[in-house]
Amino acid sequence: MSLEGKTALITGGYRGIGKAAALRLAQDGADIALIDVAEPEKAAETLAEIRALGVKAEAYQCNVTDSEQCKAAVKAVTAEFGKIDILVNNAGITRDGLVLSMKDEAFESVLDVNLKGAFFMIRACYSGFVRRRSGRIINMASVSGMMGNAGQANYSASKAGLIGLTKSVARELASRGVTVNAVAPGFIETDMTKNISEDNALRQSIPMGRMGKPEDVANVIGFLASDSAAYITGEVIRVDGGLAI
Repeated sequence: MSLEGKTALITGGYRGIGKAAALRLAQDGADIALIDVAEPEKAAETLAEIRALGVKAEAYQCNVTDSEQCKAAVKAVTAEFGKIDILVNNAGITRDGLVLSMKDEAFESVLDVNLKGAFFMIRACYSGFVRRRSGRIINMASVSGMMGNAGQANYSASKAGLIGLTKSVARELASRGVTVNAVAPGFIETDMTKNISEDNALRQSIPMGRMGKPEDVANVIGFLASDSAAYITGEVIRVDGGLAI
């Protein structure tokens, strides 16, 4: 599934699923533009790993909750790489808590990053996709957005909203040759889930009996970004070991 000559823009790309996706797309030949708000040393480390695969890679500081920053980042990436063929909206945060005790800021910040950030990035890339009549948009949803999760009203709402956004934009762009899909991970071993203990209760809730790896998600992203998925759009693909069956 060659992606040579393609440019992929990945938000939240310095670590975890974003980094795994960057490496997978780079292995398939795509040049990589990373967007994140993380520390510069992490960016340098990730860029080195990507460039070792023989592709071009650059990093850009951008807060996806700021629409103007998103526009500027997309403009900078387009100027450097010539175009954007693949957009992976991976940036996300959690601020878990029961509804009764959840602060306004905790609810709003999660929706701002997870949902509004994806919308801002899609809007910034939209005209380029339409003009070229091709492109791939891949949004990082979650099984929490499909089945809910106690203590994650904000996170689940943001991911459910992202699924709705995915389907709506897929309908808008289908006639222009652009596919828009979502990937819905379950429990994946990342910094975001490092505080979740792999106890018996957790393992028993997953039919496959284990947490997933970032690479498990990245492999699906790689497929959706390729020509092999050219007739798939508006879809939500779970990568959860059967958690949401």
